[in-house]
Amino acid sequence: MISTAVASTGYPPVTVLSFYGQPLWMVLLKVVAIFIFLMVMTLFAIWAERRVIGRMQQRPGPNRAGPFGLLQSLMDGIKLPLKEDIVPRHVDKLLFWLAPAIALVPAFVSFAIIPFGPEVSIFHHQTPLQLTDLPVAVLLVLAMSSIGVYGIVLAGWASASPYPLLGALRSSAQVVSYEIAMGLSFVAVFLYAGSLSTSAIVEAQAHGNAFHVGGVTLHYPSWYAVLLFPSFFIYLVTMVGETNRLPFDLPEGEGELVGGFHTEYSSLKFALFYLAEYINMTTVAALATTLFLGGWRAPWPISVWASANTGWWPLLWFLAKVLILLFCFVWLRGTLPRVRYDQLMRFGWKILIPASLAWILMIATIRVWRQHGGSTPVYIVGGAILGALLVLAWAGDVAAERRRIAAAEAAEPAAQEPEPGAAPPSFPVPPLDLPHYHGVGVTAGSGSGPADPDAVPRGTVKEVTGA
Repeated sequence: MISTAVASTGYPPVTVLSFYGQPLWMVLLKVVAIFIFLMVMTLFAIWAERRVIGRMQQRPGPNRAGPFGLLQSLMDGIKLPLKEDIVPRHVDKLLFWLAPAIALVPAFVSFAIIPFGPEVSIFHHQTPLQLTDLPVAVLLVLAMSSIGVYGIVLAGWASASPYPLLGALRSSAQVVSYEIAMGLSFVAVFLYAGSLSTSAIVEAQAHGNAFHVGGVTLHYPSWYAVLLFPSFFIYLVTMVGETNRLPFDLPEGEGELVGGFHTEYSSLKFALFYLAEYINMTTVAALATTLFLGGWRAPWPISVWASANTGWWPLLWFLAKVLILLFCFVWLRGTLPRVRYDQLMRFGWKILIPASLAWILMIATIRVWRQHGGSTPVYIVGGAILGALLVLAWAGDVAAERRRIAAAEAAEPAAQEPEPGAAPPSFPVPPLDLPHYHGVGVTAGSGSGPADPDAVPRGTVKEVTGA
C-alpha cells in the first residue's frame, strides 16, 4: 500500500505523524486559507442556490449585481451588518449574544480535519493539504455538530418567546435523532478502513482489489459509496437533517413558527446563523467526500492519468465532489415539501437507526467471516436473509400503523345524524370576550362625520355566533 501511494503521489502517504513539526506560519497560513475558502464557498453557495431554484421555477434569480449576479451575495453580506440591530428588552442578553457565536465556531473547527489533497510543496516546505489530523478525527466532527446545536437551543431559550423556544426544542430533538443514525453510518467505514483518521480513510480508498481482463489489470470499485452504499445513503439523509435543510427544516418552519429559533435576531447576529448553516452544509459535504467518495483522489477514468493524484490537481477533484453534493442540497430544497414533525421523528427512529444497526451487524459478520476464510455464496445467502428480515420488519410496521389508524377510526363515532328535534350542528366559533366584540361603548354609526340619528347601540343588537 505504501509503495503504491508513493508511486501515485510522489510522496509517502499522509499519516498523523505528517503533521508534527509543522512551522507556526504554515499552520496560520492553512487556518487563513480554510477561513477564506469557507467564506467564499458560502457566498457562492447562496448565489448558486438562488440561481438554480430560480431556473427550476422559471425565473432568472439574481442577475443585477456583477456578472451573472455573482456579487449579489457579497452585497447582501455587507448590507446585513449595517442594518439596525434590534434586541428585545426581555431577552437574556448574555446568551442572546453568545448563541450565534456558539453556532458558528464549531462549524469552522469541524473543517480542520478535512483533507484537501496529498503532500505538496508550499514555499519549499512539504506539507499535507490539511490543517491537522487525529487518530479519532471523524469523532471531532460529531462532537462539533453536537456543540453547534447548543447555539440554536440557547438562541431559542434566550429569546424568551414561544416560537423561538419551540424551534429550539425541535432542533435539539432532531439533532439527537439524526446524529445517532449519522454516527452509525460511519461505523461500517471504520470497520473497512481500520481507522478513524480522515487521511487514513482516504488512503484506504486508493485502489480496489485487482482483477485481469484480456491481459489488462483493472481494479474493483474502492469508494465506500459503492462498497457500503447503505451507509452512504443513510449519511446523505442524516446530513440533510443535521443541517436543518428542506425537507427537514422543522426548527425554522415559517408556516408554524414565524422564523423558528432566530425569529428575534437581526443584523449581524442573524447573519452569523445564516453563515453557520451554509458552512455546515459545506462541512458535511466535504465529510461525505472524504469518507465515501475517495476524498481528493480522482474518479475513474481520470484516475488512469498518472499525474491525476499528484500536486495540486487533487484539490480540483475534491472541489468538484463537494459542489455536486451541495447541488443536491439545492435540488432537494427546490423539489420536496417540508415533512411533518411526526414523520421526521418516525423516519429517524423507526427506519434509519434500525437499518443502520442491521447493516453494521452484517458488515461486522462479513469482516469476521472474511478473516476466517468465508466464501461468496455465504455472503449472498446472508445478505438475502438480512434483506428478508428488513422487509418483514417494514411490513410489520406498516401493518401495525394501519391497524392503529383503523382502531382510531372505529373508536370515533360514525357520522352522527342529528336526533329528531335536535339542533343542527353549527360551525365552531372562538369565544368573543373583548368588550368591543359585544358592542360595549360602540355605536353602529360610521365613526366619521355627524352622528347618524338612526344609529342603534351595539349592545341592543343580538349577537349571532352560530354556537
